[in-house]
Amino acid sequence: MSGGTDRRPGGGLLVAGTTSDAGKSVVTAGICRWLARQGVKVAPFKAQNMSLNSFVTREGAEIGRAQAMQAQACRIEPTALMNPVLLKPGGERSSQVVLLGRPVGEMSARGYHGGRQQRLLGTVLDSLAELRATYDAVICEGAGSPAEINLRRTDIVNMGIARNAKLPVVVVGDIDRGGVFASFFGTVALLSPEDQELVAGFLVNKFRGDVSLLEPGLDMLHGLTGRSTYGVLPFRHGLGIDEEDGLRVSLRGTVRESNTAPPVGEDVLRVAVCAVPLMSNFTDVDALAAEPGVVVRFVDRPEELADADLVVVPGTRGTVRALEWLRERGLADALRRRAAEGRPVLGICGGFQILGERIEDEVESRAGRVDGLGVLPVRVRFAPGKTLARPVGEALGEPVEGYEIHHGVADVTGGEAFLDGCRVGAVWGTHWHGSLESDGFRRAFLREVAAAAGRRFVPAPDTSFAALREEQLDRLGDLIEQHADTDALWRLIESGAPQGLPFIPPGAPA
Repeated sequence: MSGGTDRRPGGGLLVAGTTSDAGKSVVTAGICRWLARQGVKVAPFKAQNMSLNSFVTREGAEIGRAQAMQAQACRIEPTALMNPVLLKPGGERSSQVVLLGRPVGEMSARGYHGGRQQRLLGTVLDSLAELRATYDAVICEGAGSPAEINLRRTDIVNMGIARNAKLPVVVVGDIDRGGVFASFFGTVALLSPEDQELVAGFLVNKFRGDVSLLEPGLDMLHGLTGRSTYGVLPFRHGLGIDEEDGLRVSLRGTVRESNTAPPVGEDVLRVAVCAVPLMSNFTDVDALAAEPGVVVRFVDRPEELADADLVVVPGTRGTVRALEWLRERGLADALRRRAAEGRPVLGICGGFQILGERIEDEVESRAGRVDGLGVLPVRVRFAPGKTLARPVGEALGEPVEGYEIHHGVADVTGGEAFLDGCRVGAVWGTHWHGSLESDGFRRAFLREVAAAAGRRFVPAPDTSFAALREEQLDRLGDLIEQHADTDALWRLIESGAPQGLPFIPPGAPA
């Protein structure tokens, strides 16, 4: 890599994938952390993200959590520029459109791809240009596959932005799924000649075994496409970052796959998370799973709550729909029984609203007045404007900070104060996401849960969730530094795609 004095500002790279969940988010974060450790001033970028897993920046803008984590990999504060378009699904066919951190309306998939998406290209390119003017390098993440030929005309996140911004492209393929060579070749062969000129090569992800056995295939791939493979990344457990594509919930969190130390006390603490429809910010429970002796699982049947010491009703993009789902499955009655028995329940954001007495919703579901579960003295009215905030406070004698993303306005009429919500017995409710990442508060909360559940569980005195996050990001940086051709990657970032890359027929259909 060239030294710090001769770096050209504004270098860039687009990390595309053969499929959704090929590893684009992880690879992007890994490249960002590797560059940051080399002293490069680097920023992440994703033009358009479809996710229910979002975050609020310091200036009060909503972006995808994956980009917030990638910014942490860069050791910088996230901003709205890093994810100018966020789509938050509200069902199979419609999404809320968040532009530069602010909601601008609901739109069907047909309406969005039918013209609105292309009109956002200017905003996307302006955001990228501003980042490139500020940073030495901007590492961009694509979405899905660049070879989705039905969507190419309106694409603003894959080859559409690569062409407009003249970005070199590296395509990531998940070899653990099988068929990676066909996926690499087919991805290139379905692109137009102009798009193919920017596809510099490939990165193999999640390889298990002896790399020498893969090398003949890589040589053949180079012969067929004229493009290099920039690295073979081995399979590693626990390397996920906060991500979610569309309506698919991976439930594969940063620390939920990691090995933790044995319990400090005599008992473990079992946490059941209700897997409600359109679940949002399910990463709230990652901080619980990081604690030695805390076992987290996602459930969808009432009998799965029986042995849980704590039940979490998480956030959701469809509060009324989630409430109906809980009733249909018998989980609503199980939650009411738990509350009556003094057994711990925590509601976060939409889950907090569900635990209340009443919901008036003419915004999200347009269902009007709906009865909640009635276990917390709270009445919720959905407002057209969205609350986006980064609150700081105190609870259980400990400092807490979090972030808020909700349309519901809560009127708390009783109980003990708890963050912005309330507590009645062993039932807690709050709109604050991320509060459990505050180490002292999390330990105090778990002590309360253990006491109410009658468990001899003791929180570890030294678990630092922030330190665990940093360890994960460093592991991603190690993955790139040790298993990718970093000199070649830097040449791409600095100088663009190699000249004279061959065209692979048939190319994109007319």
